[in-house]
Amino acid sequence: MAGLSIQELLAEKEAGLDLELLAGERGLLKSVRVPRIQKPGLALAGYTTNLHPDRIQVLGSTELTYLNHLPRDLAETNLKQLCALDISCFIITKGQTPPAMLVEETERQGIPLLRSHHQSSTFISLVTKFLEERLLPATTVHGVLVDVLGVGVLLLGKSGIGKSECALDLVLKGHRLVADDVVKVRMKLPAVLFGEGSDLLHYHMEIRGLGIINIKHLFGVAAIRERKKIDLAIELVEWQEGVEYDRLGLEDLSYSLLGIEIPLLRIPVRPGRNITTIVEVAARNQLLKEMGYHSALEFQDRLERRMAEMAHLHAHTIIGDNLE
Repeated sequence: MAGLSIQELLAEKEAGLDLELLAGERGLLKSVRVPRIQKPGLALAGYTTNLHPDRIQVLGSTELTYLNHLPRDLAETNLKQLCALDISCFIITKGQTPPAMLVEETERQGIPLLRSHHQSSTFISLVTKFLEERLLPATTVHGVLVDVLGVGVLLLGKSGIGKSECALDLVLKGHRLVADDVVKVRMKLPAVLFGEGSDLLHYHMEIRGLGIINIKHLFGVAAIRERKKIDLAIELVEWQEGVEYDRLGLEDLSYSLLGIEIPLLRIPVRPGRNITTIVEVAARNQLLKEMGYHSALEFQDRLERRMAEMAHLHAHTIIGDNLE
């Protein structure tokens, strides 16, 4: 599982965590690897058996009040015992002022001490949701991700096959670009893949012979999208004579990404084929499949019923002729 440094957590603004650093700046490179948090109430009382140092430790009103009411010698002993476990970080909620002994011990041990003005329940909900999203498996894919009629289509294929040109044509038809060339893919529970562009290439597209273009500036904000669930993968391949391609749509291919299987179509490319239109129709067909309507299977069922009827009629005719 990927890790997230405390420095990255502190710098996060979009999640609304509202964090500030109080002490332990030396430990900002410590990392969190699990999305669950812990409230170390028992650990402050000296019982550290079930403490998980790799989790964020949240200190609310109850924990700080208890710490302030302990005899100073006992409080200092328990804090030293707790901080000796190499805690990833402490976060104080409700904007409370931490006890001086806590500030001194975390500074001495190099454990980041952060503070948020949120209530404990609100902060725990926010940080858990944020960590679940950031700590789930992620990868990058060489391809293009477009939003076609609400279907996230991941275009795959070797370099120069025409993925970016196809995506540009889709944008001209009113669809939206998510990422070109490098698609950052992140898994989201329970088993969904979301793709987005890299920070450097966001909104940009490379068209051979034309260069780098900015889709947002050329076509406006309606032509782009920050991130999109990946519903369908389409691999563009060079047309090869003698190779038998699926002509009925009955092959159930899949593309495995982060352990999740995505429906895959393999489309041969040759001069004269309108790949953009084919991709758009594939997206429409995927919508029908998600609604439980499979055109190819329905055609196969009709064909098999017709063949069965013809066979029955033929058998009846033969039997009738023999009786005469």
